[in-house]
Amino acid sequence: MTHIRYSVACCQTDLANPIERRQMRANTERMLSMIDSAVAGAAPFLPVRLIVFPEFAHSAPVFETAQELIDKLAVEIPNEHTELLEKKARQHDIYIQSGSMLEVDPKWPGHVFNATCLIGPEGILYKYRKVNTWIPYEVHTSPHDLEGYDEPLFPVADTPIGRLGCAICYDWLFPEAMRQLTANGAEVLIRVSAYMDPWGATEPMAWWTVINRARAIENIGYVVAANQGASLKHYPPYSWPGASQVVDYDGRLLAEAAPGPGERIVVAPIDISALRHERESRRGHHMPAHLRTEAYPIYQRHQYPPKKVDERLSYEENNRLIDQAKLSFRALDSNE
Repeated sequence: MTHIRYSVACCQTDLANPIERRQMRANTERMLSMIDSAVAGAAPFLPVRLIVFPEFAHSAPVFETAQELIDKLAVEIPNEHTELLEKKARQHDIYIQSGSMLEVDPKWPGHVFNATCLIGPEGILYKYRKVNTWIPYEVHTSPHDLEGYDEPLFPVADTPIGRLGCAICYDWLFPEAMRQLTANGAEVLIRVSAYMDPWGATEPMAWWTVINRARAIENIGYVVAANQGASLKHYPPYSWPGASQVVDYDGRLLAEAAPGPGERIVVAPIDISALRHERESRRGHHMPAHLRTEAYPIYQRHQYPPKKVDERLSYEENNRLIDQAKLSFRALDSNE
């Protein structure tokens, strides 16, 4: 059996947020340069085969309504940015998890998605749309909430460097999302994130590190987590701690950027062959195999979103839906 071992690089960005589509090109050009740097820096050692960018590296939801995002920033996929990344992937024979961008799809008029693509030498392997939007602030649509949505919510790509799957930022606060990626075959769990202070990478909370390590342990998988490193002036009202990380399948922190804003490239080894051996041979602490699914009746009922009356997403509408969902959760029969 071929031994699959390579380096991954988390390229965290510190870029000004575009407020119109034409400004996105400058961000993409900087990302292309960071790819060249990551490949060149690792060339004398264990070569890089996978590069991951943060959430909102291409564009961020800087407007208050979905319609403004559609009018000013959202793009269809594929587009000029994915095409440039595809060209770079072919040049270096690598795989690139794009930074997220705001996406429109003619199939779903009036909706905007927070989307990221896995791009290899052969093109776009999958497109992931954020399932757990960071409500109430985020006003883009979760594909989960669309009646008749028939594409995979958690796609996984089988590649020469392993089976890769991605989820975006707040998705990771839901262990079910990572469990589903793992059930779909993912060996490398990719986190494209814009995780802000005070929940970031430093004590007393350090949610960033706690969650990354827990998801790796729960799923016996590598976690490659690129976090936004934007300074406050680039992405108010929050500051962004960066601290991009790579974690192995037992929760060991393999590499980490120093906390704080700014561009960083963090490189660490991935050994897919060792991971596969571990999953095959392990008996204890094999949580995916030990999962007693029927023990959790909460997953047999619908929780969020409650029945919608107003389909136009906004901060106020998100708050209304959250209040309804909280009432529903409190009303759950604990003996159900």
